[in-house]
Order: sequence, then C-alpha cells, then structure tokens
Amino acid sequence: MRRLAAEAGFADLVAPVRPNCKARYPLTPFERYCAWTREDGLPFDPWLRTHVRAGASFAVPALASQRVDGTIAEWETWTGLTFPDSGDYVVEGALIPVSIDRAADRGTIVEPNYWMRHPIR
Repeated sequence: MRRLAAEAGFADLVAPVRPNCKARYPLTPFERYCAWTREDGLPFDPWLRTHVRAGASFAVPALASQRVDGTIAEWETWTGLTFPDSGDYVVEGALIPVSIDRAADRGTIVEPNYWMRHPIR
C-alpha cells in the first residue's frame, strides 16, 4: 500500500485501524483504550502497536466507523445470545456493547476505529 501511495504522489497513507484486543474491554471508552500504553511507551493494543512500529502516528478516532443494524432475531442468531429486554449488551468480539430496542425490534452497534497516518516521504 505504501508503494502505491508513493507512486500516486501522496505524502501520507491514512489507514483505518480496528484495535484487535479492544473487544476484551468493551466497556472501556474507545479513546481511553487507545491511549493505554505499555511500560516501553508503545500502545497496549498489539495492532495499534504494529502500526506505530511501522512508523504510523495516531491521526483521529472515527467513533462511528461501522454500523450494523438488525432485528432482534438476527442479533440472536448472529451472537447466540438472547436479548430479553431493551438495553446495552456485551457481545463477544464487539468493540462496544450492542444496543437492543425491543419495542422497535432492532439491535444496533456503531463500532469505532482509529485513523492512523503512515508517512510516505
């Protein structure tokens, strides 16, 4: 990707990065999670850390990066869970809780990512 960006004359490559361990901490606010660091100063999250080691810097969080809507039946099929009441539910693999609205027969999640800038030149 860097080669293609360089050939196109771009100064930077900006990539949407989904922190791969954030799902272990779905109740922690996204920006706080992304700010966690290890003792060596590198990001706590291994995928964010990989990008930083490759020379990237944090550009901006995209708090509404991917939206998934479905009926409650669809969410129950997708997750193997039962949603007996309206509210927020922790779902395995999701970065944040899914919101269930029983009256509207809808489940919605709007997942974040972090835009990271890789310098080309």
